[in-house]
Amino acid sequence: MTTVTTNTKADYAALLLRVTMGIFFLVHAGLKIFVFTPAGTVGFFASLGVPGFLAYPVILLEVVGGIALVLGFYGRWLAIPLALDLLGAIVLVHGPAGFFFTNPKGGWEYLALWIVGLVAVFLLGDGAYAIKRDERK
Repeated sequence: MTTVTTNTKADYAALLLRVTMGIFFLVHAGLKIFVFTPAGTVGFFASLGVPGFLAYPVILLEVVGGIALVLGFYGRWLAIPLALDLLGAIVLVHGPAGFFFTNPKGGWEYLALWIVGLVAVFLLGDGAYAIKRDERK
């Protein structure tokens, strides 16, 4: 007897969402590393009244979290601190600019959408196409 395993559309949706969010975070971290530079990011954090040294764990979180999401390796659990990272960006940087991202200094609508995506990753789990599949959903 042959057993056929069928992957659901939810598995494909989880894969698409997880990988897309991971790539976005890798690009976002790359901006901090290669364009602004880590030293520039430290200075930016300090200009906001945030201790500059916190730029390093934020960059690390975005790189590690991005890779984990792309690979499906504990991405569900890294979605939570990544969402908190974005919430911090809303409160400290984009919130005062208003909702719309097209506002001067960028509003917070884009980051809010990222947070919703990360909540969906958390709720869906890493899906069938992951290095480490969730034990339970």
